[in-house]
Amino acid sequence: MMQKPPQAVDFALKETSPNIGAGAVTGDKLSSTYDLVEQMQYLYVRVVKAKDLPGKDVTGSCDPYVEVKLGNYKGITKHFEKKSNPEWNQVFAFSKERIQASVLEVYVKDKDVVSDDLIGRAMFDLNEIPKRIPPDSPLAPQWYRLEDRKGNKANGELMLAVWMGTQADEAFPDSWHSDAASVGPDAVSNIRSKVYLSPKLWYVRVNVIEAQDLVPNDKSRFPEVFVKAVLGNQALRTRISQSKSINPMWNEDLMFVVAEPFEEPLVLSVEDRVGSNKDETLGLCMIPLHMVQRRLDHRPVNSRWFNLEKHVIVEGEKKEIKFTSRIHLRICLEGGYHVLDESTHYSSDLRPTAKQLWRPNIGILELGILSAHGLMPMKTKDGRGTTDAYCVAKYGQKWVRTRTIMDNFMPRWNEQYTWEVFDTCTVITVGVFDNGHIHGGAGGSKDSRIGKVRIRLSTLEADRVYTHSYPLLVLHPSGVKKTGEIQLALRFSCSSLINMLHMYSHPLLPKMHYIHPLSVVQLDVLRHQAMQIVSMRLSRAEPPLRKEVVEYMLDVDSHMWSMRRSKANFFRIMGVLSGLVAVGKWFDQICNWRNSLTTILIHILFIILVLYPELILPTVFLYLFLIGIWNYRWRPRHPPHMDTRLSHADAAHPDELDEEFDTFPTSRPSDIVRMRYDRLRSIAGRIQTVIGDLATQGERFQSLLSWRDPRASTLFVTFCLILALVLYVTPFQVIALLTGLYILRHPRFRHKLPSIPLNFFRRLPARSDSML
Repeated sequence: MMQKPPQAVDFALKETSPNIGAGAVTGDKLSSTYDLVEQMQYLYVRVVKAKDLPGKDVTGSCDPYVEVKLGNYKGITKHFEKKSNPEWNQVFAFSKERIQASVLEVYVKDKDVVSDDLIGRAMFDLNEIPKRIPPDSPLAPQWYRLEDRKGNKANGELMLAVWMGTQADEAFPDSWHSDAASVGPDAVSNIRSKVYLSPKLWYVRVNVIEAQDLVPNDKSRFPEVFVKAVLGNQALRTRISQSKSINPMWNEDLMFVVAEPFEEPLVLSVEDRVGSNKDETLGLCMIPLHMVQRRLDHRPVNSRWFNLEKHVIVEGEKKEIKFTSRIHLRICLEGGYHVLDESTHYSSDLRPTAKQLWRPNIGILELGILSAHGLMPMKTKDGRGTTDAYCVAKYGQKWVRTRTIMDNFMPRWNEQYTWEVFDTCTVITVGVFDNGHIHGGAGGSKDSRIGKVRIRLSTLEADRVYTHSYPLLVLHPSGVKKTGEIQLALRFSCSSLINMLHMYSHPLLPKMHYIHPLSVVQLDVLRHQAMQIVSMRLSRAEPPLRKEVVEYMLDVDSHMWSMRRSKANFFRIMGVLSGLVAVGKWFDQICNWRNSLTTILIHILFIILVLYPELILPTVFLYLFLIGIWNYRWRPRHPPHMDTRLSHADAAHPDELDEEFDTFPTSRPSDIVRMRYDRLRSIAGRIQTVIGDLATQGERFQSLLSWRDPRASTLFVTFCLILALVLYVTPFQVIALLTGLYILRHPRFRHKLPSIPLNFFRRLPARSDSML
């Protein structure tokens, strides 16, 4: 087999041993729920409310706010205008490792134009502060009498809770961290950790059947009628009807993607092509989507006639004409499909839209986002390079975002998240970004990408904790760059081994994809629309998950043409085919008696198999079983990661990279060159996908016995052993007859769904996971 030299050590995966609770036996209740991250101690201060605050300024009123001070760090609540009984309910968290003071000071101040007046204060000795360990209930806040600077009683009381805890505390996600002291109260939401959910996506199928009694403006000609359907920013049209009459027929399907809640109606307009660029509207019809029938399988939906309306402008006013034209439609929301909104190679979810069709989960995925180190400066602030890093992880419909750690090239997040797993043949993606919106962000500032990690769940052993440091690799026009490393802890816990192994016999996608398949072109357009809807909805959340972040996580541009990627896919195919070439060379050596002993043994084996043909298949399966067991000793122990050598990223020609990062359409000056160049790129993009798919199929064959997916290899070698034994005891003629009859069986006995061996094969991992 053609072996490529391994990639540079700097770009390789490293096993780490962080100080986490997993595997350790501790009495701490926390370790059972938060055991994939290092414990970080925080001093929490919950400022609840104040009462009976005295007026300080000339008007006798009070504009209070609270300042929580610990050494060099201080947190400030929002202030209220003219209120003596304010309520803040804000939490401040001070990282214990940064605490240098021994006293916590809490000041209540009156906001003033010149200088803020002190209303009163409360002091706490850090040695006296209680410790809280979840799942103990939260500490109840208490009223504290305020003192003046000399320690005498002042007017007013402040309700506070002060305790030491870890990042497992419920108050942690909503607290204002001391390392974010430079962020104003308005921007603090931009740096907190958050969980987002992708909107629920549906396919909308509009079957345009026919129209009746149309009234064209020009009665002297045959109308050339088509139907235009608009849903949000998606617009599709049918072909022009073959029956050029006022009762045209189409019977055409139009497909859209829509997200719940349904905000916009479906607008259908029947139009007449009267000139080369001129269409006249013959009638309109608006259909709200919440009225549309939802179907879960392939049973046909009832068709309906809808009245068409027409509007004309009379003396500057829009008037509606009622007339008898109508359109015959069959509309449904498809619940039986999985709406593809990610790059196909890295799907994190394959369930159908309708919840009724979901199977029970097969396990839990836990991810501990520990830390990063060696991050590169992503922007300049006050004349020096800085990075404000945060992570985003996406699996299924749940996106998580860690808090932003300010101005730090070695951030420590230590945040843990959990997902339900419904299929092991899915991929979790973790991206690292630089927050460009902390100080409001300049007009066009974006969150820069630092790098990402993808992990396929089927390559993980169940209940094993994986702790690795993953290099963050980003491709630039100047070549591949390492922007740092991220340390993750990962555990996949299986709830039902039988269910999980049974999944390998199911189709990868829901049934509807095979019974009523969508075309490749349709799927590409719908995937693009789904990605746009997801990125738009998440960018409207508060705080927003920015468009550039969502698009990078979903691999929006993964289907674009690239000379480098095409080369890489070509060499992947060569790597697969090199195995066949090696067998050919070996057989040639047998024929040429290079090694006499081997050739004689082959002759003996050949004569035995000719005399006893029933031994051929058991021998082959037994041989495969033995190779599989032999390879078990060298099974991969690390999850696969992006491989710069495999991706041809470290040896790409500068001109190829220039082409890859060129705009699309190209920015070349000549119009003709642009047209040819774009045509070449679009054709080559398709070829690249086909080559990649071929390579994927070949690599799946290789992964049968490589233990890359330990469960699949277990199933396969067990199957080989059972088959070898069955074939030993069953006469060969019977097997041959049954196999032939099965292959030649009547279509009535064939099922539209893929067979179990094919489903199993499609679930096997390929090296596409390691493609950069």
